[in-house]
Formats: sequence, C-alpha cells, structure tokens
Amino acid sequence: MQAKRNVYLQMKTLSEAREIVSHAFALDGVLATETVAVPDAVGRVLAGPVTAKISSPNYHAAAMDGLAVKAQKTFGTSETKPMELVIGQDAHYVNTGHVMPVGTDAVIMIEHARVCDDRRVAIEAAVYPWQNVRKIGEDIVATELLFAQNHLITPYCVGAFLTGGVFAVPVKAKPRVLIIPTGSELVDWRQGDLQEIQPGQILETNSFVLGKLIEACGGTYERHAKVVDDPDKIKAALNDAVQKDFQMILIIGGSSAGSEDYAKGAISALGEVLVHGVTIMPGKPVVIGTVDQKPVFGIPGYPVSAIIAFEQFVQPLICGMLGQPEPVRETIQVEPARKIASKLGVEEFLRVKLGQVGNRVVATPLPRGAGCITSITDADGIIRIPNHVEGIREHEVVTAEILRPLSSVRQTIVIVGSHDNSLDVLADEIKARCSWLTLSSSHVGSMGGLMAIKRGVCHLAGSHLLDTENGSYNLSYIAKFLPDIEIKLVNLVFRDQGLIVPRGNPKGIRGIADLHREDITFINRQAGSGTRILLDYQLKQLGLDPAAIRGYQTEEYTHMSVGVAVLSGSADTGLGIYAAAKALDLDFIPVVTEQYDLVIPKDHFESENIQILLDIIQTKRFKSRVEALGGYGTKRTGEIVL
Repeated sequence: MQAKRNVYLQMKTLSEAREIVSHAFALDGVLATETVAVPDAVGRVLAGPVTAKISSPNYHAAAMDGLAVKAQKTFGTSETKPMELVIGQDAHYVNTGHVMPVGTDAVIMIEHARVCDDRRVAIEAAVYPWQNVRKIGEDIVATELLFAQNHLITPYCVGAFLTGGVFAVPVKAKPRVLIIPTGSELVDWRQGDLQEIQPGQILETNSFVLGKLIEACGGTYERHAKVVDDPDKIKAALNDAVQKDFQMILIIGGSSAGSEDYAKGAISALGEVLVHGVTIMPGKPVVIGTVDQKPVFGIPGYPVSAIIAFEQFVQPLICGMLGQPEPVRETIQVEPARKIASKLGVEEFLRVKLGQVGNRVVATPLPRGAGCITSITDADGIIRIPNHVEGIREHEVVTAEILRPLSSVRQTIVIVGSHDNSLDVLADEIKARCSWLTLSSSHVGSMGGLMAIKRGVCHLAGSHLLDTENGSYNLSYIAKFLPDIEIKLVNLVFRDQGLIVPRGNPKGIRGIADLHREDITFINRQAGSGTRILLDYQLKQLGLDPAAIRGYQTEEYTHMSVGVAVLSGSADTGLGIYAAAKALDLDFIPVVTEQYDLVIPKDHFESENIQILLDIIQTKRFKSRVEALGGYGTKRTGEIVL
C-alpha cells in the first residue's frame, strides 16, 4: 500500500473542538455502580445519595467533665446565694462522653463546683437546659442525607460515614481507558539495554504519562502493546478495543499529517472523525472521533502535545463521566521577562518559570518545542496566548495559570544569564537545605543576564564577560550597562573553557585556528553570551574571519547543548566548558580558564534568600560537588569581587 499524507482540511479552534466533544458523547449512565468499603472509597465518586443509619451521638452525652444536674434545680443560684447539691441525688459525677443520667439535662463544669465533703458540692452559678450536653443527633440524625450523588469522597468523609453507621457505599466504576502506543520507532524502556538503542529509536513514555494522568482524574487505564506503523494493524487494534469494556480509547502517535500517521484512517474506517487538527500549540495534530459511540482520540506523539491534548479534551470527558467539574487552575497576573512573539491564528500554551521579584511576579519562557518534556516539568505556570494576538509586549501584564502553589512561586530565587553546570548543583543544595526555597535559572547569555537586572526581572545574573582590553571579567560591563544600579559581584567559580570534540578527536583539532578548516563544522553560542565574546576575541587575536567558519551562525544556548551537538555528529566541535565535555564523555581542548560571577543588585543582596544562597556556595559540600564535575576551581568561591 502506498502511504498517503493526511491534510488538515478543516481545523477547529479550541473552543469549537471542545464544544464538539461536549455534544458528541453521552456521559450520564456510562459507568456501572460498584460497592466498596468506606475506608477504601477515598477518591471515588458516589453513584447515589447516602443517608445515615444511626444518629450521632445516639444518646444524650456529657460534653464536659463535671456534674450532671437538672438545670431547673440550679435556678436562682449566684455568688451571693450559693447552692449545695447532694451527690447521687441532685448531682451526678460524669466524664466527657458519658451517658447523661436519667432526669438530668445539663452539666456543671467540674472547675465551677466546690467540694464540701463526700456527699455535698457547692455551686455559685446556675446552668441552663442542655448546657454542656451533646444531645441525641447533634452531629448526625438517622436517615438524614450525608452526601449526595456525585460527591467526591475525601478522608474526612470516612469519619462521617462510619459515625453514621454506613460501612459500605455505592460508587461509580472508574472510567476504563485503553492506550494504544503506535510507531515502529518505539522502544519499551522496561526491556533491553539503553546502550543498544539505535539512532531513530525512541523510548515509549507517553502511555505511562497519560496513564497516570488518567488515574489522577479518577480513571483507570490499560496499556496495549506497541503497534508498528501498519494501517491494518492499527485498525485491528482499535476494532478489538471497541468490542471490550473500555469507555475510551487513546491512540498515541499517528495523528499528524505524515505519511505514516494512520490514526485518522483507522478511526474513519471504523467510525467517524469529528475533529482533525485544532488551532493550538502544542497539540495541533489531535484527532477526535467516535467508534461504536465510544470516544476515540488520536493523541500527538510529542510529549507536551500529548499532555495538552489530554488536558483539553480527554480530562473533561473523564470528569464528566464521573459527574465531576473539570479542574480549574489558580491564576495570577505576571510580567514576562522579555517580549514574546507568537503566531497569529494559533492559541499557544506557553510554559514559563515564575518568581516574585520585588512586587512583581516575573515569567520567563521555557523552550517551546512540543518534544521538550522538561518544558512542562520545569514550568511553574502556563500563559495562554489567544489566537488573535501576535505575542506579548515587554512589561505587558498577562494572566498565567499556575502549576504549583503561589507560596512556592514567591519563594523562588530567579537567576538569569549565562549557563553553567554548577547552577544545577546549587539548585539541589538549596533544595536540600531549605525545601521551601527554589532556584530557577534561565539561560540567555551573560549580556542577557545584565539586561534582565536592568529591567528588574531577576534577583541575580550569572556572567563571565571578558574585558578584552585588560583581561578582567564583568566589571567594565557592569559599569557600562548598569551605571545606575548598585551591584554586588560575587565569584561563583573559575572554569575551563575550550573546544569540545568527539572522543578520540578524529579530525585532529588542536585549537581555535583549526576552525577555519573546510572539513570542520562548528557549533556556536548565541550572541551576547560570554562564550561568544571569548570566541570572537580569540578569532580577532588570530586574525580569522568569523564568516569563513562553517557553522558560525548556528547557535545553542547552553554548554550541554553544544556538547550534544558534537556527540550527535551534527558538529565537529564547539566552544564550551570542560564539565559539559566530561558529562558526555567527550574530549576537550583547553583554551582559557575564566571567571564566572554572580551579579546581584544590592536591593536583593541583603534578602534572606540570597544570603542563604551565598552561605551555601561557601560550604565545603558545595565546592566538593562542583569540583567533581571537572574543570572547576573554587578557591575564590563566595569572594565579593565588587
């Protein structure tokens, strides 16, 4: 069979697609009812109303330690006219929870009575009927409604059920979802050796992520074995699935417009495709269809696309089956750290890091690629850019959905600037000492870090800007670009910069001068980074033309990304730190040892969080861990340079 490409003929907006889904599937009565023991029912949804079988308390009970009396007997008592009561006749000793003796209706607190002798006590104040008494049914009355149908059972509910004499409850069966991962390139991570994975093969992870998202919504899932890119096999797997007791089927992969994307064809062959393509990013290729009245989704293969598609379409259906409202995230107003462009006609789910700087919550964009799972795991929030907007202007205040508690966002140290592997160690050490404190780093280059300080959108910046006139680091740049901001400059590390090359250095690269060779492909760092400034200085010293270097215009934003480019073979070499080469088992040709500092505005320097950071970098543990990365010197770590 000749492969054909799908075409997005009638893409829907997000609101249109959600409207189609909400009207296409009947949700009431889809799930069976099962009975479970109350202690096991937490997290489940009641299938019907539950009423109490007994009252609580089921007798009049003393609410205090003291003396049970007939209230009327005490009327008229005062400090000037005390009354004596006879034990066993007028008053009876009781403890909290005891049954009230016959003929009594109030309790005098023990501290309000004075013992005269073994038979008599004196009181100086009257009590009123039912004072300090828990009457029958004060908490729960037999036959009263405890919880209505569709109530989500919490641990608190367990106490109410058991107290009301209810020991088992009817709940809705969990929606059952079958996940079918497709793709000949997929590899099961539970089998085989990671070292045996070949180029073009991918670990299959989406089914496990989506499965846990299903469980978090109150459903349960079953994972089908991987199905290779064969339209007949994918169709057969879907046909078999709809015959079984599943409420929904997810086909992962094969939803896009590629020549081997067969999910749409399988759904249309067995049922009806309702939507193919939604104007959202990530998540555009999603397919929504119905087979035998069951919802079937073609979920995009990129992990972030898969998650967004799940949250926008699958999650609402599962919640609807269970009679639960769709979760709504808390929102806050944020200010992006820089201008953000976006594509007209597409609603973008922009993942961002958040941190409070002064009286503003600052949002720093994360990588936008749908294949970057870390853009979700690292995200503190999501900014939804509408499809009629071209982007967000600098200093424009926008709404962000937050993915972690606001209290955590407010306890975040925001560092922007040059990438360095020691920042990962620092982030871990901070979290180890203060679990409530987070270090959030964004890599935009040293100059980008200084500009972030100038705009007031970070607490500190990482910088290694070389002054080519005198060989100093950072000082002249701070004086030039931050003249009106009082700065504290603290050394973090000294580090070895050099050329990262493949193991064995197959092309015999010896130094910067070799970058002019026609057989060398270079990978560069972005303009404004300290590494780029160092490279340009070295080229100028050697009299070499950057335009003659193959790959000079190709840029990466971190040392690890440069190393990966060399490891993958897309570049023969790139300028980076020794720690990146060591981490990826690559060879390294030293060029220079440079100074990497923390640039901290004085307004933040005295803050508690920054002082914690500064204390940690001076510890023996931090320095030892950094030195173990390779290519680092910590003799001056923590020293105030300016």
